[in-house]
Amino acid sequence: MTIRVALVDDQQLFRAGIRMLVSSQSDLEFVGEAGNGAEGIDLAARVHPDVILMDIRMPVLDGIAATSEIVRASPEPPRILVLTTFDLDESAAKAIKAGASGFVLKDADPEFLLAAIRTVHAGNSVIAASATTALLQHFTEIPAAPVIPEPFNRLTAREQEIFRLAAKGLSNSEIAAAEYLSEATVKTHISRIFAKLGLRDRVQLVVYAFEHALVR
Repeated sequence: MTIRVALVDDQQLFRAGIRMLVSSQSDLEFVGEAGNGAEGIDLAARVHPDVILMDIRMPVLDGIAATSEIVRASPEPPRILVLTTFDLDESAAKAIKAGASGFVLKDADPEFLLAAIRTVHAGNSVIAASATTALLQHFTEIPAAPVIPEPFNRLTAREQEIFRLAAKGLSNSEIAAAEYLSEATVKTHISRIFAKLGLRDRVQLVVYAFEHALVR
């Protein structure tokens, strides 16, 4: 399967380099580029990419607003991989809350960026859940009087415990060891949690947990 990749960035030279890099891969197809968030929204609607590489700071419309609109506009939106210059970036945290599947530093090695594209396309995040938690703790205010959402109450006791462990950044193998389960069983529980809460990946799980103060 060929992964369709689009790029939204206001630096023309950077776009040219990414275009060449992506086009050099047999399993990736470069399907379009845009120079700002507004053009990026239009591009996503026209070419329906699988993965969008999204810069944050752009003229006309920034990457946070563009990410939010692209995710909102489609029942099956593309995976969005944010490009940032700082590893603890408030804007990256906001983009993750808006629906991005992770972030990559703009000066990352080319092989890492390519691996990140493939990783988010497969349905995973490219940053550890613990790193997402660090971002959100850094830049998001915990609600003073959180209300546990009804969908979370509908999780089984086991699912709630696995949810909390995943939100703390534990991998499937670490959760399996902690709960005396097989990794396959943990994966099944994680999939059910995603379905019941309407989440797409672990990044969204961490955001959900943090916004509702389900993990301290």
